[in-house]
Amino acid sequence: MKVYPSPGLSVRDPVTKQLLDENGLEVADGDLHWDRLLRDKDVTLTPPAKASKPAIGGDKA
Repeated sequence: MKVYPSPGLSVRDPVTKQLLDENGLEVADGDLHWDRLLRDKDVTLTPPAKASKPAIGGDKA
């Protein structure tokens, strides 16, 4: 499964000690550490939404 940090949180990989980035991390299904973080909503299985580019030129009335 692939996990992503929940919005506004910094989550550290317990093996590498590196923070998870927005690209997520592939982890083993059934891993107790990641299952606990999922349960506590510190990580999610949903990738973060990409920020949309602002419209150029504004609205034309």
